[in-house]
Amino acid sequence: MDSCVVIWNLKPQTKAYRFVGHQDAVMCVQFSPSGNLLASGSRDQTVRLWIPNMKGESAVFKAHKASVRSVHFSSDGQLLVTASDDKTIKVWTVHKQKFLFSLNLHVNWVRCAKFSPDGKLIVSSSDDKTVRIWDHSTRECVHSFYEPTGFISYLDFHPSGVCIAAVSTDKTVKVWDIRTHQLLQSYQIHNTGVNSLSFHASGNYLITASSDSTLKVLNLLEGKLLYTIHGHQGPATCVAFSRSGEFFASGSTDKQVSTEEYLIYRYSSIGYEHLFSLKLISSSCLSHFILQTVTILDQRLSITEDRVKEVLENQRVIIHTYNQLFGGHRN
Repeated sequence: MDSCVVIWNLKPQTKAYRFVGHQDAVMCVQFSPSGNLLASGSRDQTVRLWIPNMKGESAVFKAHKASVRSVHFSSDGQLLVTASDDKTIKVWTVHKQKFLFSLNLHVNWVRCAKFSPDGKLIVSSSDDKTVRIWDHSTRECVHSFYEPTGFISYLDFHPSGVCIAAVSTDKTVKVWDIRTHQLLQSYQIHNTGVNSLSFHASGNYLITASSDSTLKVLNLLEGKLLYTIHGHQGPATCVAFSRSGEFFASGSTDKQVSTEEYLIYRYSSIGYEHLFSLKLISSSCLSHFILQTVTILDQRLSITEDRVKEVLENQRVIIHTYNQLFGGHRN
């Protein structure tokens, strides 16, 4: 199985980097805050830290006893938290990849784990239908939320660090205040399960991706749906705003026609603009669910999946299309 990490710089004439190392499907990726490292987690139970350049050098360590579903850097880039199907959350130093401690109260797969912006808390979600908030210094669970009607697919901290948002297989999007433990907002805006979310840098907007093929943009200040975006044909599996908030990207998989598609948009206070799409035709149908993550860091796009041959073969076409769209313009 060709299980790789591919990085694209969206400026014209720039080649893709193809990193080979994982022995099974790549489940998650994240750039460090500085952009100098890229972490990836895999079904091969390992985590790799890549230097995002042509050499593609990486450090690898056996992180868990089952698939690694989530990797996330602390805001200072010194620590990494990982989550796994082995029901554990682990915290590591980025330098020398030293294991620090494990959080073990979940009783089913852990789908996601994130540091708070100030690094004092860790939030996690699991197929045991709980969201847990952990004190980083004491390593204790300080609060938990139970969601009886569905599994939490993904969650993240608000940029202020005082709230968390979570999306679920029960079609809901929820925002909690972690100081009072109160549910602040609840939305049922999708027709099927919700797979991913991302906060805008301002903290005023939240975007979600759902198996109903749509993206939804919420205005959190007014508590209302702002936009519904219908660009995908298959389930929308992931979405992310860029750090600046100027762009967002989403990914989807259509198993019926073996197509994987990524859409890139520009976002502003007056609306959004579709820039271009990357559509990949797989050589055969996927027999299992592949978690695909699209992340924009300024103008860098990373795509994670276990079928990347088509990306490299079609790179010339993509760059040509980009040049036609933007006329060689560089930000």
